[in-house]
Amino acid sequence: MPGLTTEAAGRILADMFAPWVLDLGLTVAEVGDDSATLLMPFSERLCRVGGLVCGQAMVSAADTAMVIAISAAKGGFLPIGTLDMTVNYMRPASNSDLLVEAKVMRIGRTVGFCTAMVKTAADGRDCAHVVGTYAMPAEKS
Repeated sequence: MPGLTTEAAGRILADMFAPWVLDLGLTVAEVGDDSATLLMPFSERLCRVGGLVCGQAMVSAADTAMVIAISAAKGGFLPIGTLDMTVNYMRPASNSDLLVEAKVMRIGRTVGFCTAMVKTAADGRDCAHVVGTYAMPAEKS
């Protein structure tokens, strides 16, 4: 199944996500046949004390990137729901733009499994590893 263009993935991001997700300032940096990389620019609004990007912003960006990766694997947006998500924070991100690299690990008829790495954009240091499971509508045969 064909993936999405970066422009199509950007339209999905702009049109299908809640306004508060859009407030993260995410942009689609790259999209593959079963992957997506998003950029989350640094903003004081996403920080807690000391300029540390809050974990909630990181995991929201990872969830969004994984939905776009599934959309790429399926050839377009699907109204999917997050069933489960596990996040391991590895190091804080301080005063830095973040890259979120998501990849589909396995996709079935009604469930998809993804992983995402949140990294500092400047030096590629890992900040969080996220694994997500998603429910998808059954394909009509």
